[in-house]
Amino acid sequence: MAPERIEIKTGDGSCPTYLFRAPGSAPLPAVLFFMDGIGIRPALFQMGERMAAGGYHVILPDLFYRAGPYEPMDAKTIFSDPEQRAMLMTRFMPVATIPLLMKDTGAFLDHLSGRKDVRQSKVGATGYCLGGRVCFAAAAHFPDRIVAAAAFHPSRLVTDDPDSLHLLAPRIKARVQVAAATEDQNFTPEQQKRLDEALTAAGVQHTVEMWPARHGWVPGDTPAHNPQQAERHWTTLLQLFDETLAR
Repeated sequence: MAPERIEIKTGDGSCPTYLFRAPGSAPLPAVLFFMDGIGIRPALFQMGERMAAGGYHVILPDLFYRAGPYEPMDAKTIFSDPEQRAMLMTRFMPVATIPLLMKDTGAFLDHLSGRKDVRQSKVGATGYCLGGRVCFAAAAHFPDRIVAAAAFHPSRLVTDDPDSLHLLAPRIKARVQVAAATEDQNFTPEQQKRLDEALTAAGVQHTVEMWPARHGWVPGDTPAHNPQQAERHWTTLLQLFDETLAR
């Protein structure tokens, strides 16, 4: 199923968003799919198609829209080429802060609320790398809408900063799944422990795990792609959505 491109109005402009749906005309449960830090590209469309095939209405917003149009990035060289990496860090990352993206998430949820082909009002969310952080933050900022949040190979969920995302745990009502990479210097076993403790203290139903893979293992176009762990991710994600949305 090819995605349909739509535009969602936000407080700062118009966000290109890609829509994937399972076949049929009946209203479907909605899923917010937050991209990784390499941007919109064919590998994410393949993921959106597979997600939707599980019986969902999936939207994939371009979180870099404030930086203007761009060509798909090469996931195999973006971090190894100094020029490309500098471009990513100076042009795109400054427009993808959590405060800005939470404003956008409100617009995405408003869009879903206005669709007759979406089953209201529970929403699932998933994200990868950068999107994993966004997904976790969204569960805290919109607790009455997001009932399931799955973050895969996220980084920096736990820091020593006063605005560290793990401190938002008491605001979360969703069921939370975090699957981090064992090979990720920005998600250590000590950070895993602190995140698990924060969610436990807040009474959040959750699983926080370290999977044997490199950071970025899910999308099929990255050097870190791990087919076995990517399939495990699909099983885990779709089971979470089945138990919180489809039923």
